[in-house]
Amino acid sequence: MTLENEQDRVESTGFAESLKSAEPAEPGLSSTTTWNIYRYNGTEILPQEDTIATETPLTIKVDGEEFATLVYTPTDSVDLVTGFLASEGLIRFVDQIESLTLEEERGFAYVKLRHLHQLSKQMVSKRFIGSCCGKSRQFYFHNDARTAKTVSTKLQITIQQCFHLMSLMQEQSADFRATGGLHNAALCTADELLLSRSDIGRHNALDKIYGHSLRQRIPVRDKVIAFSGRVSSEVVLKVAKIGVGILLSKSAPTDLALRLAQDLGITVVGFIRRDQLTVYTHPQRIAECR
Repeated sequence: MTLENEQDRVESTGFAESLKSAEPAEPGLSSTTTWNIYRYNGTEILPQEDTIATETPLTIKVDGEEFATLVYTPTDSVDLVTGFLASEGLIRFVDQIESLTLEEERGFAYVKLRHLHQLSKQMVSKRFIGSCCGKSRQFYFHNDARTAKTVSTKLQITIQQCFHLMSLMQEQSADFRATGGLHNAALCTADELLLSRSDIGRHNALDKIYGHSLRQRIPVRDKVIAFSGRVSSEVVLKVAKIGVGILLSKSAPTDLALRLAQDLGITVVGFIRRDQLTVYTHPQRIAECR
């Protein structure tokens, strides 16, 4: 059963509704900072003030125990924690979170879950060897095997829509334009951008998308993800866990990423730059390839 199917049948709870609009109790940290630099312009070197991306650790404690420490850009922290827990297999829908408290200034997120299955927690760092869905899926985390499901979508987009969505994603990231040091991810329909998230970590940007989609009950089967970073195997697994069938990127994929994408039913389009792109897997979802 896909996560979207789970979302369709979940009944709202008081906490889940409050989590949709949850904000950190503390003022929060900034996604950028300034730094005094010297910049050479080709003829002379001049002192300037530059904008730099913020990098800070966030330790997630689950039911009182330290679970993981992420290094991230301190924005959309509730989305990040929610998406990370879902991506790691500890939750399948937002109602399983009983409470989530942020202390961003101290670098902690405290999570209490309802009925945490101990096997889920224990298997996060355990490797799983098998070939249940193809030879390329023989070596990754056990929880990936449980949560990365084959994606089924009838959505089809055109080459021009690929260019348009990538352009929208890049236009949305003011922090990237200011710093040049962040990855961007966007959840889109075939024609428009629904939400955009940025982070120093490309996985974190996707987890923020995942967490927001869970909290807001956004159906994802007919959506597209536009992404600024290299398409690694981990990125493809994240997209499969979210449940999106088309991944657009301006960068290159790895071979393992493409073998996973082929197995998991994900269309990967890379090197989307200017008037060129490359379709790597499941080309039937790109109209001109049919």
